[in-house]
Amino acid sequence: MTNQYNVGIYIRLSKEDIDKHEESLSVTNQKNVLIDYIKEEGLNTYKIYIDDGYTGTNFDRPAFKEMIKDIESKKINMVITKDLSRLGRDYIETGEYLEKYFPTHNIRYVSLLDGIDTNKDNSNNDIAPFKAVINDMYSKDNSKKIRTALKTRQLKGKWVGGCPPFGYMTNPHNKNQLIPNKEESVIVKKIFTYASQGNSYYKIAEILTKNNIPTSSMLRDNNRKGVLASLGIWSPKTVKNILTNETYLGNMIQNKNNRLSYKIRKNEKVPKDRWIIVNNTHEPLIDELTFKRVQEVLSNSKIRTKKDNYKLLEGILYCHECGHKISICNNKNNSYTACNYYKMHSKNKLCTPHSLNYNILEKEVIKNIKDNIPDRLLNNYKINNKDIESLINIKEKRLDKLYIDYLDNKITSDIYERIKTKTNIEIDSLLKETEKINTYINIDRNIIVKLINKIEIHQDKTIDIYYNFKSLKE
Repeated sequence: MTNQYNVGIYIRLSKEDIDKHEESLSVTNQKNVLIDYIKEEGLNTYKIYIDDGYTGTNFDRPAFKEMIKDIESKKINMVITKDLSRLGRDYIETGEYLEKYFPTHNIRYVSLLDGIDTNKDNSNNDIAPFKAVINDMYSKDNSKKIRTALKTRQLKGKWVGGCPPFGYMTNPHNKNQLIPNKEESVIVKKIFTYASQGNSYYKIAEILTKNNIPTSSMLRDNNRKGVLASLGIWSPKTVKNILTNETYLGNMIQNKNNRLSYKIRKNEKVPKDRWIIVNNTHEPLIDELTFKRVQEVLSNSKIRTKKDNYKLLEGILYCHECGHKISICNNKNNSYTACNYYKMHSKNKLCTPHSLNYNILEKEVIKNIKDNIPDRLLNNYKINNKDIESLINIKEKRLDKLYIDYLDNKITSDIYERIKTKTNIEIDSLLKETEKINTYINIDRNIIVKLINKIEIHQDKTIDIYYNFKSLKE
């Protein structure tokens, strides 16, 4: 009978577990213990799924989701973990898998150290929900301890964040201290110089992009800011964040964002009066006088986040016949293109007008860009609402079951209200995610000047677009 089982071994190790330096929790130890059990029972191992460095308070883990797909594909019919906490520490979602998902999909679940085996009738199975609650309480308590420890360090002016602000790096000999990054700090100083000269966020972003100044994504070899930043395209928002960040004065500013809860990874902004600010903790990149002057310049110039009177295609339009630039002219009702050489020498007829409806031209160029940007890049800007809606549905059904349990006196009113409140917060958070628009990249002037070298307009009104890349589809 045992040979009928194709087993998925699931192993999870969180960052908190790693920090404890406990060998019993290591990936290697979990793997050895579970493989020995499978050999003794004569079971067949289909695959080992490992999530190394992932918390158990939510189930958004790559290896776990892969295992679920294999369950759906009927590749495995048994799941085994070293203990219940390896499966998860959220008692509600863990219970959802134990009591609903696994039975529905005919999955035998074994938690080795807890003695839980859903294929057997034993008392350990009955107390599994209580073990899940204890694991959840452990995570909550651990989260409180970590937050307290982090806040204590913040109050002492120690850096406890992840990625340091652009322009800084963590000291190799002291991870809680910031020191200037030579290459990045030069760029930060340039940005403040441009701003002190009266340039807007948008204009500075355009200058940086045109001059091929590397972005944070390029210098740090990551793509956290998205595809455009990885291509060297600066955004006005990034410039604004740099110009308004008092960290560059040598002051440590932290606690600007807080996690909604130990189970929800989404952050909420903290009011400025609750930020933790400690002065003179590291070497400044900008002096106070320059920083103050820049804030005044930006404030007085009524910064616009949109184009500074620039048309999207301005400066990159050329005449195919004569090679001279094509300008964009405006009248009361419309905008149109015109060859500069023709305008200067219209009497001599050295060229032709090359007149096009500018608005139509702009739409055609934007469509061409979107058609030529690879799907692998576009996918980074889409949201999978189906997954979110499915999760909302699960949580709403959970609330319905919870209410029935309350009516049947299976749980107290206090427990009902507490779980209901928590679940409603999670649902509200998910609903906000679904409000995001699933659309393509918003094409702005920064993207245009980075992607396109020039656009030639022919006398017969056809156009040629010359990209700065050999092929965006490669």
